[in-house]
Amino acid sequence: MKYLPLNPEIFIQNRQRFVQKMEKNSIAIFNSNDELPMNGDALHRFKQNSDLYWLSGIEQEDTMVILFPDNPDPKFREVLVLVRPNELKEKWDGHRLRASEGKAISGMQTIVWLDTIEALVQTWIHLADTIYLNTNENDRKASWVPVRDYRYAELMKQRYPLHNYKRSAKLMKELRAIKTALEVEVVQKAVDITENTFRRLLQFIKPGVMEYEIEAEIFHSFLSQRATGPAYGSIIASGDRARTLHYVSNSEECKDGELILMDFGAEYGGYCADLTRTVPVNGKFGRRQKTVYNACLHLHDYAKSILKPGISIVDYTDKVGEEATQVFLKIGLLRKSDVKNEDKENRAYRKYLYHGISHHLGIDVHDLGTRTEPIKAGMLFTVEPGIYIEEEQMGVRIENNIWITRNGHKDLFKNIPITVEEIEALMKK
Repeated sequence: MKYLPLNPEIFIQNRQRFVQKMEKNSIAIFNSNDELPMNGDALHRFKQNSDLYWLSGIEQEDTMVILFPDNPDPKFREVLVLVRPNELKEKWDGHRLRASEGKAISGMQTIVWLDTIEALVQTWIHLADTIYLNTNENDRKASWVPVRDYRYAELMKQRYPLHNYKRSAKLMKELRAIKTALEVEVVQKAVDITENTFRRLLQFIKPGVMEYEIEAEIFHSFLSQRATGPAYGSIIASGDRARTLHYVSNSEECKDGELILMDFGAEYGGYCADLTRTVPVNGKFGRRQKTVYNACLHLHDYAKSILKPGISIVDYTDKVGEEATQVFLKIGLLRKSDVKNEDKENRAYRKYLYHGISHHLGIDVHDLGTRTEPIKAGMLFTVEPGIYIEEEQMGVRIENNIWITRNGHKDLFKNIPITVEEIEALMKK
């Protein structure tokens, strides 16, 4: 790993939180993700199962976490399963974790090798009444590939058909949505790396630069600061391409007079930052560009002001939509008749702001969490309103990351330049 060792107390706390939610005399089993084939004999870069990582901090393939808090043998109440190091394989693929390293990362004291685990699991299952198995229940999931979690669930049901089965994902959705202070420290590191990168970009961007050159600067800056890399595919969209929300081609020239929308964030220690800023390619906002940018910044500040414990994301989005309607009337995007005659299922403002305002953030960029229940202290959100104007070939989005507190929130990006004046002054330098 490129990043410095994390405090294992992060994962110790996470396991304690999960165990407190388990039913009496139950066992929970978590598996790592598959290694996915690419082409030929190549594999995609391995990405750990987010739930397993949240519990252990282990990024290595072929890992398991087993939690059995009522196990009669205290030694086996939490078990980390690792693949046994193999000298020949390590010559090809590099170092694999030793037991001492697994303990140091996870804070788990019992390490079992994968090639010996089946007999132990059978013994533990026979002692338990309920089995928690994991699945991917992220609401944004789009893949129907039968990954390891689902194959393992089918296997367990065949072997032990008379046990009670529970979904650990239901608990994870509740628990992972609330970030501990230790988790937020890691997110803040990802944010700080992202801030340094953004400031670097303001000195790099100029007419004639290619979008992919900016993307390369981002990647270089991230790696030089010990980030794993980008938390997601960086969006570097100049001119009219900024209206495409997930534009990742990053292949065109940034031209004088255009705005460039940059949506990027570092991944550090398994946790993600998610920043969007829109800046003028030539370093100076035009009059209309400034008007639209300040309108978007007003919506951004308004959204932050109401993102507090007690409101749901659905209600929050509706309130931001009401404010967007007034803002769009003021800057000439909407007429009163547009609002009067709007379809309540497709509000008039949606022509210019056609995405959600916030999503949960954490180990996953689109992290687990509810949309309909009241927001709670400890949740971590993006705040990212945008204005996209086809007639003017312009797109503006402004995004920060907000940790919800008991009485309001903490803006993790509060030090990152955001106003027209701040951006212009730094680009002028």
